[in-house]
Amino acid sequence: MNTRYRLIYLLLTALFLTAGCHVSLDNGDIALSLDKEDQLHITAPGETTPLLNAVSELATLTVAGEKVAFDAPHLAGKTVKDAFGEGFSMILKSESPSGIKRETRITAYDDFPSTLVVRTTFTNGSDAVVPVDGWSTCDLQVNAAGDKPAFWSFQGQSTEDRADWILPVENGFYQQNYMGMNNSDYGGGIPSVCLWRKDAGVMVGHLEPHPELVSLPVRMQDGVASVGIVKAYDTPKALQPGASLETCPAFISVFNGDCFLPLRNYSALLAVQGVVMPESEPAAFDPAWCAWGYERRFTIDEILGTLPKVRELGFQWATLDDGYQIAEGDWDLTPERFPHGDADMKYMVEQFHKNGLKAELWWAPLAADPGSSFLKKYPQSVILDKDGKPQDITWWDSWYLSPVDADVVREQKALVEKFLGDWGFDGLKLDGQHMNAVAPDYNPAHHPDDPEKDVRELPAFFKMIYETARGVKPHAVLQFCPCGDCFSVYHLPYVNKTVSSDPGSSWQIRTKGYVLRALAPHTAYYGDHIELSDNENDFPTQLGIGAVPGTKFTWPKDNPYVKHSYLLTPEKEALLKNALAIYAEKRLSEGEFVPGLYDVGYDFPETYVIRKDGVMNYAFYTRGPKVEKVELRGLEPGCDYRIVDYYNHVDHGIVKASDKTVLDIPFEHALLLEAIKQ
Repeated sequence: MNTRYRLIYLLLTALFLTAGCHVSLDNGDIALSLDKEDQLHITAPGETTPLLNAVSELATLTVAGEKVAFDAPHLAGKTVKDAFGEGFSMILKSESPSGIKRETRITAYDDFPSTLVVRTTFTNGSDAVVPVDGWSTCDLQVNAAGDKPAFWSFQGQSTEDRADWILPVENGFYQQNYMGMNNSDYGGGIPSVCLWRKDAGVMVGHLEPHPELVSLPVRMQDGVASVGIVKAYDTPKALQPGASLETCPAFISVFNGDCFLPLRNYSALLAVQGVVMPESEPAAFDPAWCAWGYERRFTIDEILGTLPKVRELGFQWATLDDGYQIAEGDWDLTPERFPHGDADMKYMVEQFHKNGLKAELWWAPLAADPGSSFLKKYPQSVILDKDGKPQDITWWDSWYLSPVDADVVREQKALVEKFLGDWGFDGLKLDGQHMNAVAPDYNPAHHPDDPEKDVRELPAFFKMIYETARGVKPHAVLQFCPCGDCFSVYHLPYVNKTVSSDPGSSWQIRTKGYVLRALAPHTAYYGDHIELSDNENDFPTQLGIGAVPGTKFTWPKDNPYVKHSYLLTPEKEALLKNALAIYAEKRLSEGEFVPGLYDVGYDFPETYVIRKDGVMNYAFYTRGPKVEKVELRGLEPGCDYRIVDYYNHVDHGIVKASDKTVLDIPFEHALLLEAIKQ
């Protein structure tokens, strides 16, 4: 229904609202209706059981510990044209007995089918100051339909548990999904949640162009899951007479299948708000070796002695990791390993280049050790909590630097210029879970009237790093590794190489890549060190999902300072050579995910499809029993395809595709097939 007919429809149905009839707003596959009791109903395509229960209110306000009661809404509607395009808004106005006014606008945009954008404003119409505890928006109750598990979900929080981003939801489940600091080092993430059943799903998120300290809690009890967006103020917010308070602009979308397409839609919505995902440099897709196998007690000779083998195997990047610096915050070179200072570092970079390798430098910005020269020079540069104590970065035994402090910004900018300009590195590996978010800053030297300014403006700090690096070297590659966090979606525009970031399993490598490629389809995704995958050698995971391969092997001998062996044995080398040869030939990291064919949660085996150069590349995985048959979806019925197991180099011959192309190819763990149209 176009906007002109929506307007007529709303005007007519509004006449019957007081009689108990429903008023509706539709947009593609999503239909919203509101009844006389202010109950919200949303229907989704393909639902066999109603996806959503009625929701009492689209937006709530809590004052003095109590949820404010509002009267039945008055309805209006109008066509709109704004940054999201043309659409139609349903406008609901209501008032509380105490004089607080609520106006909610629900907008359906023609360019975003199956999506509704929700904005609410609360205005204090009384003569008294109102102490607001918090608000919520898009509170949805989602019905289970007898699936096992009840739901699969994407949830974008970051905690020290380093939990899966894609996970099942059953009765008794609860996850807060707070977008602020959840532990001393962990916070931020992707402020959206997807819940889906086999037949239909719903997504909720906010559309602010910067981080906000909100939660998106997911809870399930008695066969019903709840989700919404919640803001709770640390201390009540004084809403003065006549003043207004706006919730975050939010959205609700419905979908079929898993979370890939709704995340892609979310990325498009963010782009309208100025959060635009980058297109990676070609060099970002080149495989990488990292010296972290030698850890912090490396020697220059150990690293340089490994480079010929690194190049021989086909790697094109070499990374100098943690351990070159005097301390976090003091990024001058430690005399223990660099007795000649900058001359030694320039020599090392020169040797990287002579071996045909691009050079990447590890760096942990925004961290400074207590007692460091930086903090002695700039004692007011740190974030302080309410008690006036510096915020800890537990992992580094460091303190958080404020991303808006002028001294911090100036000095960190100068470091980027030194690393890439003076020392000659070609890229940076920004590292540390602490980078993903910061706590409110109560330092009186900064902005005590607005403690959340650091939170909102943290992305601008990484924009500065990105733009400075690209100014020094226009083709610089910046890897962002938030060490187990769910990436802050607001940092992605200033990164041209994402990473699985200390994955806890091959499942995490695969699903993190799936999420990040949905949000940023043209940004390189690095699989991290192969030693972090299942059995430390899961090359089928890196190759099959289009991850850039990487390793931290040592050679020709073990590192005596590391308990674990990363030595490149002949057996490991054979696997590595096979994987790198396949990667060099196929480079699926530059291909395109084909969504909608398989459900990453409910389908067995777990399956991903990447199209590149006209070839359909299937990656099947099982974390359970042996698989006997696989189905190749998405092929053109009636056409002939040559099927090749490209990892094990087995040609399975020609098959004629049909509506259901099933092959008898048993496998355990992984099967990588390419279907080449004849």
